[in-house]
Amino acid sequence: MSRGKKIILGIVGVIFALTLIVVGVGAKVYFDVKGSVDNTYESVKRTQPNREKEVDLKNQEPFSVLLLGIDTGDLGRTEQGRSDTMMIATVNPRDKKTTIVSIPRDTYVPIVGYGTEDKINHAYAFGGAAMSMDTVASYLDIPVDHYAAINMKGLKELVDAVGGITVGNEMEFTQDNYTFKHGQITLDGDMALSYSRMRYDDPRGDYGRQERQRTIVMGVVNKLLSMDGITKYQEVLNAMESNVKTDMTFDTMKTIALDYRDAFANVKTEQMQGEGFMQDNISYQRVSDEELKRIQTILDQELGI
Repeated sequence: MSRGKKIILGIVGVIFALTLIVVGVGAKVYFDVKGSVDNTYESVKRTQPNREKEVDLKNQEPFSVLLLGIDTGDLGRTEQGRSDTMMIATVNPRDKKTTIVSIPRDTYVPIVGYGTEDKINHAYAFGGAAMSMDTVASYLDIPVDHYAAINMKGLKELVDAVGGITVGNEMEFTQDNYTFKHGQITLDGDMALSYSRMRYDDPRGDYGRQERQRTIVMGVVNKLLSMDGITKYQEVLNAMESNVKTDMTFDTMKTIALDYRDAFANVKTEQMQGEGFMQDNISYQRVSDEELKRIQTILDQELGI
């Protein structure tokens, strides 16, 4: 199976994996998971209309979720932060297919509700998840139904909670006094953060960093779905509670995990590509009209628009 097909659902896959575990275990675990997931809930107040009618998950309608990795919680960062990782996922149970599109964080776009053009990841800094959702929905011309966000501290604590992860490293490099050899390597939480930060020595730049971040998330999901992950569920819940935010309730997640799971077996990934340019001594990415149309067409088809 290709690397792309192994990326089940990015950040939200962590939550879904926990929900699936609930199906096969006792009441205590069920209520522990429910209590922790309830603590991750944070609603959003959108300024732009999303759909004429809310997506009906009970009838297995296709939906989308914005996945955000926030650059706070580690290295003493406590500010609102920016969404250094942005992925839009569409889940279509009728076609039994999930599509994940990675959006370059430096993409130059109009920020909805802020009245300016800027890097797309600044939408989170200006207006949190709601402004990020509105901006992505406007830019890609699709409805964005839900979001899930995790900060860097949460990623670090999740890796440690599952006892570390193993990933395939495509190039040897040194970052933060760690040397990451080529091939299969094992990471603890602090190493995982360093591994995910490097981009200047990667010929792919930020695109390479995004790939490493997805690999780390998938490593956590794989560990959660193992017996080792199940035995460590309480540590995982503790890491989630203060570091993950989503507008999906526990009941919503349970519906998705049970009724949409066939869609997670067939995953397609896409990387939106841009070209770098400088403006006022700041580096941005500009996505061509042709590339934007390509991505929009893919997402429209998956959402049945």
